[in-house]
Amino acid sequence: MKILNCYAGIGGNRKLWKDIEVTAVEMNPNIAAIYQDFFPEDKVIVGDAHQYLLEHYKEFDFIWSSPPCPTHSRMRQLLNRFEQYKTKYPDMGLYQEILLLKHFFKGKFCIENVISYYDPLIKPQEVGNHYFWSNFFISSFNDKSRNIKRKSSFSEHIREKEEEYELYLNGKLKGQKGQQALNNCVNPHLGAHILNESKRDIQPDLFR
Repeated sequence: MKILNCYAGIGGNRKLWKDIEVTAVEMNPNIAAIYQDFFPEDKVIVGDAHQYLLEHYKEFDFIWSSPPCPTHSRMRQLLNRFEQYKTKYPDMGLYQEILLLKHFFKGKFCIENVISYYDPLIKPQEVGNHYFWSNFFISSFNDKSRNIKRKSSFSEHIREKEEEYELYLNGKLKGQKGQQALNNCVNPHLGAHILNESKRDIQPDLFR
């Protein structure tokens, strides 16, 4: 199975995928280098995942995309109350990708984002603390690892994920940037769960 992993970060969602061929796209070269250290067999491209998806989506069997979430998050609505934070348009690249894959992609896809401060323009599935837009049904999953914003829970997350994030603990990703990279990660077990769900033989039509 050929998989495209867009906005790959350090690869939390990809950690437990087995027997697959992955192309990962990540804009930040430092983060991409850490991803490559984790997954040396993957093809890693440093570049614009949004544009790469448009140009190469036909080449893959399964596509995972996690477009930038800050302009959609409920935190953005809170920040807009303070003068020092500029009001921003929601990044509509999220919906561009949903529509592209929904109408033109022949394989299975999953687009992940945060639970938004507004009613989604296209109805997602809500699994754990995420919204997912996909062309297959995703059954429930208890994901408690996403919220690691508080120092105590962040430390707990590090202790629990020593194997998954060994490179972080070795000092290759430090401080606030390291915390942000980890906070952006999808639970590896949820990533594996979703890939397994995509392989079910019978799936409902989610877009009727």
